[in-house]
Amino acid sequence: MHSRDAVFLEDLCPKLRVRRWRQSLHTYTGKSCIYCGKPSESIDHVLPRSRGGLSVTENCVPACLSCNGHKSDADAFDWYRRQRFYDPRRAMAIRAWMDGDLRLALRLLQWAQPDLDTAQVADLDNRDADDDLHRGGWQLQPA
Repeated sequence: MHSRDAVFLEDLCPKLRVRRWRQSLHTYTGKSCIYCGKPSESIDHVLPRSRGGLSVTENCVPACLSCNGHKSDADAFDWYRRQRFYDPRRAMAIRAWMDGDLRLALRLLQWAQPDLDTAQVADLDNRDADDDLHRGGWQLQPA
């Protein structure tokens, strides 16, 4: 039997692929909201889908329900600048995330939130050297 003859569970159940992709976004940020740092419970589109935003890794960030609900379909950076918890380091991390540089985004989040696990950043560095996440299959994954 060759690998091309194999049937993978993700091929039979596309929702499983989406679920794993969404879980991986939360895992990268230590399950914390990219805006305020509270535990993340949802995925937010930085450029809202109502304004043409796609469901790709560069446009989808982990967010708590409060931030996701308050932001609604507003521009992420305009909304974020008006918040009490605004942190320029997190704003730079969001920009790096949107540019597809997940490694830089995680380092900026770690700087803004020192309790973010350094092993996750190191793991992403190792994985990035082997398989470039933002140029591979991650970019076109649906939400």
